[in-house]
Amino acid sequence: MRDSLRLYLAEFIGTFILVFVATGAVIVNDIAGGVVTHVGIAIATGLVVMVVVYSIGDVSGSHINPAVTLGFMLASRFPLSRFIQYLFAQCLGAVLASLLLSYLFLEHTNLATTVPSGPVLQSFLMELVLTFMLMFVILSVSTGSMEKGIMAGSAIGAFIALAVLFAGPISGASMNPARSLAPAIVSLDFGSLWIYLTAPFIGSAIAVVAFRLVHKPY
Repeated sequence: MRDSLRLYLAEFIGTFILVFVATGAVIVNDIAGGVVTHVGIAIATGLVVMVVVYSIGDVSGSHINPAVTLGFMLASRFPLSRFIQYLFAQCLGAVLASLLLSYLFLEHTNLATTVPSGPVLQSFLMELVLTFMLMFVILSVSTGSMEKGIMAGSAIGAFIALAVLFAGPISGASMNPARSLAPAIVSLDFGSLWIYLTAPFIGSAIAVVAFRLVHKPY
């Protein structure tokens, strides 16, 4: 039981750090007149993922993303018995981060909620494809259900930075249901939330199939 709690606590803390930095960068950029810049937001998001992977990758696997946990489970690398607990820990950490940001930045209304900038289908497909690519990279560089190793954090963080850099202005480049759910709950903005709660899971599932077709059986 104690070992299981360590895993869930690691996912809770890791997702808290991710959402606090990734959405915090957007919030600070908004209220400070663009001083962080979009490039800065992309770099901050990629770096925080890399740091978290290196911090807790050998503890919980550093999924910090319900879509990633689903991908590992579908790839038979993660037990179904822990799936709900991981999702709960991730979403709880994300919500706590958004609550803290709402207290720190009372003047910011949407707390970096991810919303489409154009057609709904455009953002849906963008999130699906981005998460597909993210999960494919993760499966390729991870060991079992663990995102750990010398290059895992760098590869995953680099991809996320690139994704936010070019797709952020289109869909927000969330690729993470917990990251989108938390600010939506705290700001009570659920208009486009369904996109970010469905597309990443679908993209992750497709990535598992693609990985099995390309790589030798794990």
